[in-house]
Amino acid sequence: MALPWVLTVLSLLPLLEAQIPVCANLRPVPITNATLDQISGKWFYIASAFKNEEFKKLLQEIQATFFYFTPNKTEDTIFLREYQTNRNECIYNSSYLSVQRENGTISKFEEGREHVARLLILRDTRTFMLALDLDDEKKSGLSVYADKPETTKEQLGEFYEALDCLNIPRSEVLYTDSKKDLCEPLEKQHEKERKEEEEKKRKEEEEKES
Repeated sequence: MALPWVLTVLSLLPLLEAQIPVCANLRPVPITNATLDQISGKWFYIASAFKNEEFKKLLQEIQATFFYFTPNKTEDTIFLREYQTNRNECIYNSSYLSVQRENGTISKFEEGREHVARLLILRDTRTFMLALDLDDEKKSGLSVYADKPETTKEQLGEFYEALDCLNIPRSEVLYTDSKKDLCEPLEKQHEKERKEEEEKKRKEEEEKES
């Protein structure tokens, strides 16, 4: 299964301008090179809340997820490597995401459709959110991510404020549990293979130069 946001489509229509102040963190902001630098690296899926009942059922199966973002600023893409623990099984996926800089969104083609999410950078730069269907009263929702598997109440503050703005009860939030992660061994295996491949390439380059 891909990231929680890829199963639904986020409208690219502008968010309502006349919104209460707490909704300011839902306004679209263009993605810059600095933004891409900021989201580069390892992230953990912390929590989400959606109005779509069918979507919520799918999210309930996710026990833990961490992933790596590797942006390409020239091509406006992000290479995604995702490790998800779902129903006591580790599932690994890799794919490319497209970046729509002016719209402040990232997207992925899957099953013939483009799934789009709005990227929302928070005051605490160690966290960010992905928003879906903000114009749809019956489907809107948010996911929040952090650079550590555990977060503080302060870090989740903006996430809760955004839920209030969308009229999503905080009791609807689904949290992951890093203690249930089963993907760490696979991640270590991949890291070992990556280093071995880099070492192999380095030796090949040295042989060419000699």
